[in-house]
Amino acid sequence: MIPWVSWGIPIITWLQSLGPGLKPVMEFFTFLGVENFYLLVLPALLWCVDAGLGIRVGIILLASANLNTTLKLAFGTPRPFWVSDQVRALSLETSFGLPSGHAQNATALWGQIALGVRRRWFTWLMLLLIFMISLSRLYLGVHFPADVLGGWLVGGALLWAYQRAEAPAISRLRDTPLARRILLAFALSLLLLLLGLLAARTAAERGLPAEWEFTARLATGFEGPFNPIEVSGLLSSAGVLFGLLTGTAFLVHGGGFSAQGPLWQRLARFPVGLIGLLAIYLGLKALFPGGDTLLAGAFRYLRYALVGLWVAYGAPWAFARLRLVAPDRV
Repeated sequence: MIPWVSWGIPIITWLQSLGPGLKPVMEFFTFLGVENFYLLVLPALLWCVDAGLGIRVGIILLASANLNTTLKLAFGTPRPFWVSDQVRALSLETSFGLPSGHAQNATALWGQIALGVRRRWFTWLMLLLIFMISLSRLYLGVHFPADVLGGWLVGGALLWAYQRAEAPAISRLRDTPLARRILLAFALSLLLLLLGLLAARTAAERGLPAEWEFTARLATGFEGPFNPIEVSGLLSSAGVLFGLLTGTAFLVHGGGFSAQGPLWQRLARFPVGLIGLLAIYLGLKALFPGGDTLLAGAFRYLRYALVGLWVAYGAPWAFARLRLVAPDRV
């Protein structure tokens, strides 16, 4: 067992000894940290609350998700229930452990929202939410404390870097032609994707200890594929990031979008936008080829890029045509 993560096992077993009554509470906080929940938060922010904040949150969340997968593959550390029979597996995870994606993404996303709102009470509330999301991962037995600390560190560093880079980047892009902005967005997403694929190749060459899979299956009774070296998430997050940045470029070029308006108007936008999002996501999923081939991967990237494009540009365009929004700048 790896010494610099194994020290956390007594902490996990102590938390789990507090009783099964905490499990529904911890599962709730874990749900608040899953990517599917965030993919509802992001459109809601962009369409119904504050377009600029929604775009900022989307960029940092997608960059964090891609970076987290890359780091997991690079470090290749186990989950607690893969290596210790003292830990109960109260949830199933088949990816590597360090850093915790829940802790990292929560720090980046809810931290960015706190910086956007800039209210002391709200900042403390977001810090409490980040802590509870992270704590839930320990209780459920899917992360070591070191994983959570690593997630906080990476998420905090990413949040800090984004705050430093945003203003200079906007200043430089202000006079950049639209086509070049789209090319830069594609280059950024491709760079993040290539770094992840390189980490995946390194992980494959390193291999997976057989005892990790054996212990994990014994703890969970899981009989499905056990493949921590999974790259579909990299394709998804890189694709959505490209689509979101491209949609933002189109949106700004076309005059912007304001999420302000009467409450009924804001509420009406969400189901309209969600219907379009699901039509693209599910419709193209049925049409495009699946599997692990290069062609299937390219179509997956394209599908998620169109999802991001819809969120940032397609839905606001539809809102304007349906008179659900007043034109304004992002």
